[in-house]
Amino acid sequence: MRIINTSLYISLSVLALLFSSCKKEVPTEGYEPQETYSDTLPHIEPFKLTGPKLAAADMERKRSTIERFVNKNWKNDKETLSFIAVQNGQVIFEKYQGMAQKAKKIEMTKDTPLHIASVSKVLTATAVLILIDEGRLELDQKVNTILKDFPYPDITVKMLLNHRSGLTNYAYYADRKEIWDRHNQLRNQDILDLFVKNQTPLDRPADRSFAYCNTNYAMLALIIEKKTGLKYPEAMKRMIFKPLGMTDTFVMDYDKDRKNVIPSYKANGVEIGMDFLDAVYGDKNIYSTPRDLMKFDMARYNPDYLNPELLKQAYVGYSYEHKGEKNYGLGIRMIEWVTGQHFYFHNGWWHGNTSSYVNLRKEKVMILALSNKFSKKPYMIKKLAPLFGDYPFKKEKEDPLE
Repeated sequence: MRIINTSLYISLSVLALLFSSCKKEVPTEGYEPQETYSDTLPHIEPFKLTGPKLAAADMERKRSTIERFVNKNWKNDKETLSFIAVQNGQVIFEKYQGMAQKAKKIEMTKDTPLHIASVSKVLTATAVLILIDEGRLELDQKVNTILKDFPYPDITVKMLLNHRSGLTNYAYYADRKEIWDRHNQLRNQDILDLFVKNQTPLDRPADRSFAYCNTNYAMLALIIEKKTGLKYPEAMKRMIFKPLGMTDTFVMDYDKDRKNVIPSYKANGVEIGMDFLDAVYGDKNIYSTPRDLMKFDMARYNPDYLNPELLKQAYVGYSYEHKGEKNYGLGIRMIEWVTGQHFYFHNGWWHGNTSSYVNLRKEKVMILALSNKFSKKPYMIKKLAPLFGDYPFKKEKEDPLE
């Protein structure tokens, strides 16, 4: 059993992962069992999250700087915002503004779950890494050994995670009339079935180059389902949301939830309806709050939650076929400066929902901005990184929207 160094990691944090053939010891000190699960999943115990307290002067300096930044860039109350900045598990500053749902006059609060768009990929990747850590999967395992009839023998789990598979983007592929009837809802299994039925070629040979593609994470959701025996929404609930106390987080079930979730809006305030792609998950469709994602972010520092050596593989770049500082790991974007600094983040965009998750590993900082009224402003929060460490940002071309 690893002993957590409280100066580096979260204290009072426990995650027990049990195999049918072996059982890890569960510590009792500071541990409050709430509920366990008994099915095909690893047994996961909920745990609490705390961290070393920030000095009052340091906290106030950072809080005032962040508050000025947010108030300067989100001046208009008609702009929706759900924002938080956290260090060592302590909230430095948070702000919630605007009308989350205009028709019902629901105001934005800390408990309002918004569609986090492609930031969902960070959570999907984490679930896959948990299954790898448990021996249910291998990072270099061929996908066709997991998903029946998967027609691309060279693609591995790692290539899905780091967007090097060469798969075509389902959103554009299924938009063709000869491929899919848009009157019908497209689902994850439909994507795989279409590839098999049509003998769809890859856009490029597997592992030749990076190409960001939502199809990769739609396939990872199918892999999670195959290896847990549960639908993706339930598997994510039991593997991540419930153990971490993410009480306002869920995967939208299109058939059950579409009329009840917070909608999104165009920049002019017109509500955007759902379309035939909205039942696909893994790449998107997680709804969450900044406070819940703070719990998730903190857990990834804890060696009892996820093997640190395995997690290290998520935070390295895999695509160096082109020169540049930007790269992609396993479910996380990064900037790797030649001077040695590393900046980790993931952006998201779906309909009118935009999101940006900044993960400063060295300083144990999370900065998050969500909006359900289309705006590129959430992507500006990377400018706050130099407040916490040496991040040599300069004026660059626009960041990718997701």
